[in-house]
Amino acid sequence: MKNDFNFCPHCGGKGIRNVNMRCWQCADCGFVLYHNVAASVAVIVQDNSGAILFEVRAKEPKRGMLCLPGGFVEPKESLENACVRECVEEIGVKPLNLKYMGTFPNTYEYNGILYNTCDAFFIATVPDNAVFDIQKGEVIQIQHHIIKNGDDVDKLPIAFDSARCALKVFVNKK
Repeated sequence: MKNDFNFCPHCGGKGIRNVNMRCWQCADCGFVLYHNVAASVAVIVQDNSGAILFEVRAKEPKRGMLCLPGGFVEPKESLENACVRECVEEIGVKPLNLKYMGTFPNTYEYNGILYNTCDAFFIATVPDNAVFDIQKGEVIQIQHHIIKNGDDVDKLPIAFDSARCALKVFVNKK
């Protein structure tokens, strides 16, 4: 995937050139466009039985595959606030005992554009009596899976490589 433009978004000229996959320069007007890494979050939610909560994605990319509750960080939003917002939006439950785990690089293709992301992972719980209310259009359903080792992670149809890596770190630390 090349992330190229045919016309400069500033002057409309055809002098726009991809310099290094994250920077474009226009020879016609001097405009420079940077495509920096986007921040996103995901939450590993484990219940009392040890099962991890997964969402089945309702839209592309990776529709029908498993992901963790999470998403892109909004401007002027902390990673922790993004975790809470995304969980409330997607599963209808506020995460408890939110704890930072680590970051993993990833890519996210959307509408023919490849975004480089830095995905921050957190660990949390939800109340035992939590009533889930999934966000239609984003989530098809919630599934719970017991994961004891890296082989268990590899057997699941997990949408994003960063989540696969984070889950392997998570189970190896237990």
